[in-house]
Amino acid sequence: MTQASVVAHIESLDHEGRGIARVDGKAIFIDGALPYETVTYQSYRVKKSYENADVVDVLKESFLRTDPSCPHFGVCGGCSMQHVEFSAQVAIKQRVLEDDLQHIGRVKAEVVMPPIAGAAWGYRHRARLSARYVAKKDGVLVGFHEKRSSFIADMSECHILPSHISALIVPLRELIARLSIYNRMPQVEIAVGAELDVLVFRNMDDITEADFALLQAFSDRHSTPQRTVQIWLQPKGPETCYPIYPLDAPKLTYRLRDFDVEMPYYPTEFTQVNPEINNVMVSRALRLLDPQAGERIADMFCGIGNFTLPIARSGAIVHGMEGSEALVKRAVENATHNGLQHKVSYEMANLFEVTEASFAALGKFDKMLVDPPRDGAMQLLKAITEDTAPQRIVYVSCNPATLARDAGVLVNTKGYTLKTAGIINMFPHTGHVESVAWFEKTGPCKTNAEVEAMEAAEEAVREAARAASMAARQEREALAAAEKALEVAEKVAAKEARRAAYLASVADKPAP
Repeated sequence: MTQASVVAHIESLDHEGRGIARVDGKAIFIDGALPYETVTYQSYRVKKSYENADVVDVLKESFLRTDPSCPHFGVCGGCSMQHVEFSAQVAIKQRVLEDDLQHIGRVKAEVVMPPIAGAAWGYRHRARLSARYVAKKDGVLVGFHEKRSSFIADMSECHILPSHISALIVPLRELIARLSIYNRMPQVEIAVGAELDVLVFRNMDDITEADFALLQAFSDRHSTPQRTVQIWLQPKGPETCYPIYPLDAPKLTYRLRDFDVEMPYYPTEFTQVNPEINNVMVSRALRLLDPQAGERIADMFCGIGNFTLPIARSGAIVHGMEGSEALVKRAVENATHNGLQHKVSYEMANLFEVTEASFAALGKFDKMLVDPPRDGAMQLLKAITEDTAPQRIVYVSCNPATLARDAGVLVNTKGYTLKTAGIINMFPHTGHVESVAWFEKTGPCKTNAEVEAMEAAEEAVREAARAASMAARQEREALAAAEKALEVAEKVAAKEARRAAYLASVADKPAP
């Protein structure tokens, strides 16, 4: 439902970079609006308690506003904050982390670390571009989806991709349009390594010899003596991808310079999209963890060993756990590749189903690094007991809300202190917030009975708040109903008065 444009004053930004205004007591989340601006907006989603909207006009501009560099910004859904000055983006993300820690976890860091922020452009070394033949354009589009749409943006460049990859967007459109399966190739996954660029074409049908020749020519044309463009095909799921040309290309790798670690990986395996910031993030996390020779350290949600192997360089004994068999296999191979196989061990496990007993069975860890997906690590952290608690936990997060929730578990029930926390601007020009936090064991764990009593008390408070809110709502509705009834009664009375007056006037007239 689209509403007519309305004027609003923007008070703040939410975690997705949308301006927040309040109109008649209702929260309005406005794409493209910034704090301190006065704008007109048009709603595209209307709910009882909030609305989502787009800016129509900026009547008074914020000092935070800047001109977007990309000509596709506002249509393409790949970025949401190019209109925000870069240093302001970082400050906004830091505020999101601090607010979530306070309001969700009810915790506060003793020290807030300076943000980690690298290059603003050309940072994205991993990307999945959609491809689609569009009959109306008589051609193929390759790019990110449009904002809030399943359509693919009509892109000719992308400023967050490395420039040499951005330059391939138009040639990729032309290449796919010439293939026999031009309408059966829905995506191209891109992985930029140290010496190699991999393009993984999702082919839903087999390619022909003529298609292979076109792909081969594309690789030859865009490779250089310094960097090879290698073509892969993916006929089904990510595990089915394989290289087709050239077969003698260098391995796809990234490096962790501070730890002399080289990480080979497959193009469809998870790695951080921003290798420069990843280097700095790993270094900061390990300074906080402070691994020492001889310590036994856990790396939970270890992936292919992004933190495991740097920790092992310290001389510590590291046990990595991960839920994906393919990633565990790659982690084992990477440990051997770096000569660290005697310092690390790996285990496949579902870390969302950890119990106190299964965690205790792993043995005592001196320290633990946790790097979970967006869902966080609540079940793992709840499994910690006084007997199994590591002295130090460093938590690397891609979702400040679940970090804050899990911080509440560690601080409020497990006897940890949040020593420090800060953000990592892994994804400039988006609302994505990466962060790292250090927890130190400073007190006893609460017993299960104490935790249950605390949770019951919190639920009672929430229930009382819900009841009060419901009562207030019912009171407002009753008041509104009474006002409506009074309004209706007044209209009826007025109508009756007019009718009585008319009848009286008719009665007073003499008969003809």
